[in-house]
Amino acid sequence: MTCAAKDKTARSADDLIAGGAVTADRREEIEAVAGRYAVAVTPAMLDLIDPTDENDPIARQFVPSAAELDIRPEELADPIGDDAHAPVKGIVHRYPDRVLLKALHACPVYCRFCFRREMVGPGGAGLSGAELNAAIAYVAERPEVFEVILTGGDPMMLSPRRLSDILDRLDAIPHLGVVRLHTRVPVVDPERVGKALTDALRGREKAIWVAVHANHPREITDAAKQALRRLAEAGAALVSQTVLLRGVNDDPAVLEALFRELVKARVKPYYLHHCDLAPGTAQFRTSIEDGWRLMKALRGRLSGLAQPTYVLDIPGGHGKVPVGPGYLEGSDAAGWTVEAPNGQLHSYPAAPGSAAPEGSD
Repeated sequence: MTCAAKDKTARSADDLIAGGAVTADRREEIEAVAGRYAVAVTPAMLDLIDPTDENDPIARQFVPSAAELDIRPEELADPIGDDAHAPVKGIVHRYPDRVLLKALHACPVYCRFCFRREMVGPGGAGLSGAELNAAIAYVAERPEVFEVILTGGDPMMLSPRRLSDILDRLDAIPHLGVVRLHTRVPVVDPERVGKALTDALRGREKAIWVAVHANHPREITDAAKQALRRLAEAGAALVSQTVLLRGVNDDPAVLEALFRELVKARVKPYYLHHCDLAPGTAQFRTSIEDGWRLMKALRGRLSGLAQPTYVLDIPGGHGKVPVGPGYLEGSDAAGWTVEAPNGQLHSYPAAPGSAAPEGSD
């Protein structure tokens, strides 16, 4: 491979081969997948891929695989129901107090498990000026909306000028309290987090929260840590999102290392997502029971600062809910059995005056 081959984002089989991410014998396989789903692997991620490891967790996230063309009956083009809750173009209003604002459909990388993989990619239409006006007007006209979540696509792919303009307009809406940006950029393209971008975030009227997507501890490079520091110094509060992925991070030691690295970088682990039912993603999905096992292992190994909430987005747009694990058995009237982090069971008494369950003797 040449240095020049790793200096640009890989967007084709030839680019991935030239960048050393895959061998030439995979060209036909990758071209078949790229005919349906977008491909992009940044130089920062190309540098992390070990082409001699067929199970490399970085390659597994970003390099196309023939398994993506295995579409299961339960998989959905819009697995979390964006379209069902889109009153105007660019807005998803699923919960009363917050909306998604999808200003663009481009990302720095295209994850092979993406739940919006049927919607994002090169040529995906962003919002026109008139459409953005209508989306912001929708927010301004609804005093119940407290939080706007910039997503897409990746909002940090907007030019700093355009991002600043959007934030200016949201700052002017009195009932808003929080603007949140969901992004892969600080991890996969950390050099993009430069002065112009951080200046666009700095000194805002609304609280700026940045939800950083990271799935494996190797992603938290020195460059990523520096990008995260720049965001924190610009006044952004940082949380993380991680997708539970078979063959990438379905191991308590891997998740422990990831969450420790994030906390050291001033990022609070926020959500561990059960992998959504997006087309061609069965290869990545674990069972919910596996998620419980991992979360229980983490409970005994990490402080609360490093504990995310394990969540499932109910297919069809019905919302995101915590899915455990649980540590209690019994009922308040009879008392409880509580499982400790080491697996031992302990009793906890009923509250004074608790009523016996209806129908009991």
